[in-house]
Amino acid sequence: MVEIRKPIQVAEAVERVMKNVHKLGTEILPLEDTYGRVLAEPIVAKHDVPPFDRSPYDGFAIRAEDSTGASGDARKAFRVIGEIGAGHVADRSIEPGESFRIMTGALIPEQADAVVMLEQTVKNDSGFTLRKPFEAGENISRQGEDAKQGETLIEAGTVIHPGTIALLATFGYAQVRVAKRPIAGVLSTGTELLDVEDELEPGKIRNSNGPMIRAQLKRMGIEYTSYGMMEDDLDACTEIVEKALQETDLLITTGGVSVGDYDYLPVIYERLGAEVLFNKVAMRPGSVTTVAVLGDKLLFGLSGNPSACFTGFELFARPAIYSMMGCTAPYMPRIQAILGDDFQKANPFTRFVRASWSMTNEGVVATPAGFNKSSAVSSIARGNCIIVLPSGTRGFEKGMLVDVLLLGTEQGVERWEL
Repeated sequence: MVEIRKPIQVAEAVERVMKNVHKLGTEILPLEDTYGRVLAEPIVAKHDVPPFDRSPYDGFAIRAEDSTGASGDARKAFRVIGEIGAGHVADRSIEPGESFRIMTGALIPEQADAVVMLEQTVKNDSGFTLRKPFEAGENISRQGEDAKQGETLIEAGTVIHPGTIALLATFGYAQVRVAKRPIAGVLSTGTELLDVEDELEPGKIRNSNGPMIRAQLKRMGIEYTSYGMMEDDLDACTEIVEKALQETDLLITTGGVSVGDYDYLPVIYERLGAEVLFNKVAMRPGSVTTVAVLGDKLLFGLSGNPSACFTGFELFARPAIYSMMGCTAPYMPRIQAILGDDFQKANPFTRFVRASWSMTNEGVVATPAGFNKSSAVSSIARGNCIIVLPSGTRGFEKGMLVDVLLLGTEQGVERWEL
């Protein structure tokens, strides 16, 4: 007897997954190895930045009061008494009418309180002249204007990107506490599957889901163990799923989650005693996406159709993996865009359309990336985003405002809002 499945909304499915995430521990890594990891402790300023008053430009350090009254008709003259390079310190303070040639980033000398940019001066035999007055503090980067000692700059749970690394280096974090990364298991099921290098045979297709999922994991910096492809054999599939759960922190399977006679994963979940969180979602593609939990392990049963498989990973597996690492912004960023082409196919479920966005004179435009059935592969390759079209009986016309999820971004958002 075919099981009648009751679909749940995408937001509820996401919530059920996230409630069953088991967070991993932490480890300490050298700074150079932390890109893409998640901070397990906040970044706290260990000193002021800048640590001293410094020059933001190449120019001349002066006393502002010495420039009072300067104009085109009454230029003020300054005598240059030396030069201060970045990393060096003046050998004395300046006196009235004096200046130091100063380089970007250099410490402001004593008694100086303004910096004159080179293009604002006219050179003479002893130094230069000015045609405008300067105020105290003009063109000076003040100590602590960027960060104050003791200030929390980046919270724990943030994904480390190059700018984060610059900040960590600034404050001497040579060793950084980060969340441990999970190891994912990847298993493709289906008697119809061939290896990538195999010649096509009648009734067979090459396995694209396995390589695709592994690439999606790589994009996140997640290690994985591939358990290859399994034919539709219940006992063999059960054995390999048990093995994978012992060796990894989560398991992603593709195929075998529909309601046909050869779709074994629901039976395997029952055999193992796993709790099925849901087995049907009100979405296209990927309505048969199934997620179960066994102990502290999540099992993502993704569709065997490539587009449905890709979407299921991005909506459910991706945020769960980030959350396992304590990431506080695990969801794909959302923007609004102008729909670049008609999409007239009505649907009772929310539709996630592979698309490509671009910036135009009218604003951000997102256009469906071509053939958009759940079995499509070409639109995944062409797309850089996912258009979200609400359920309903009507189609969508070019020029309408739609929600768009951005793929492959370093930084996510804190809440699922669709």
